[in-house]
Amino acid sequence: MSPWATMRIALKAINANKMRALLTMLGIIIGVASVITMVSIGQGVSKSVEDNISSLGTNLLTVSPSMLKTGGVRQTSTVHTLTVDDSKAIESECSFITYASPMVRRGMQVVYGNQNWSSTVYGVSQDYDEIRNWPVSEGEFFTEQDVKGSAKVCVIGNTIVENLFNGENPIDQVIRVQKVPFRVVGVLQTKGEGMGGDQDDVIMVPYTTALSRISRMKYIQSIVCSVSAEEYTEQAVDEVTTLLRQRHHLKDDAEDDFTIGSQADIKETMAQTMGMLTLFLSAIAFISLLVGGIGIMNIMLVSVTERIREIGIRMALGARGSDVLKQFLFESMTLSIMGGIIGILIGMGLALTISHFVPDLKTVISVEAIIISFLFSAGVGIFFGFYPAWQASKLDPIDALRHE
Repeated sequence: MSPWATMRIALKAINANKMRALLTMLGIIIGVASVITMVSIGQGVSKSVEDNISSLGTNLLTVSPSMLKTGGVRQTSTVHTLTVDDSKAIESECSFITYASPMVRRGMQVVYGNQNWSSTVYGVSQDYDEIRNWPVSEGEFFTEQDVKGSAKVCVIGNTIVENLFNGENPIDQVIRVQKVPFRVVGVLQTKGEGMGGDQDDVIMVPYTTALSRISRMKYIQSIVCSVSAEEYTEQAVDEVTTLLRQRHHLKDDAEDDFTIGSQADIKETMAQTMGMLTLFLSAIAFISLLVGGIGIMNIMLVSVTERIREIGIRMALGARGSDVLKQFLFESMTLSIMGGIIGILIGMGLALTISHFVPDLKTVISVEAIIISFLFSAGVGIFFGFYPAWQASKLDPIDALRHE
């Protein structure tokens, strides 16, 4: 028998039992659709996390004080070891650092006229907008002179504008933070939701003003730095570590009294976490494919049993065992491939539907997942269809003809 004749006979056999063929494909359809949907959701979440991390700034490093240790156990409170001079030294002496800004922050009540709002006040340097890659949409960021003079000026996020000013232009208006008046000199571009919540619910003031008029602290809570290029992150961390250990007079065997976090660390951790989650969800979906394959094997065994006399007639007319093997194997492959194609279409549709009804979850349809699912479904047809096909090819023509 020619390959075309084998294919034609197999397709006729499938067409003769449409409902059974559809039910046989159901396991493959569910499995492939689940894989496509799960991977799309996983990659969409990963992309969303990457965007949130990128929105924090360009090649960001954050230096924070270490936690206190009591009896070898780290406590929740921190050691106050970082100073403004540390920040200035990092910016001037570390070759891989472009900018460095001290930071103090505190949640406070903000008042304008008869409106009030609870927000977070950040005390930062004049370079913070460059570090965070966060330009202003109106007005301007405060200047170096404002920082040196502890000026009572501020730059606010869009959430503050919406909740305090009711459509009024905020530039040059005066808001009160803990009864201290601040003149608004700029409005930051909208960033939206981030890993820490609403990124636009912020008020930025010169760190000198924050230290003297708001927090009244002698120490800073962290130092935020920007690395000259992402590939130099490791070298920058080494430079900052060496400099701060020298400045803090730490002995060689002493632990650092500070910690340094980078975007690269966050990205790597999140990528590993999301990768494991996607793998776990995909593994569950692939189980459906295996169950579908078992269903194909079961139906093909039933089909062989029902068509023993037909097989005997074909062998008596000259068909070889290999022809019968190819016929049943092609039937099995056709069922699994058709199920795979339908499953891919359903999976893509589900991914797009989820993205439409849940705007915050942008699914990403993976071409690799589509190809792997299709190949896997074809492989399932071959693997689980081979045994029934082999059984059919080994039938004795005479016994098959006598079968009732």
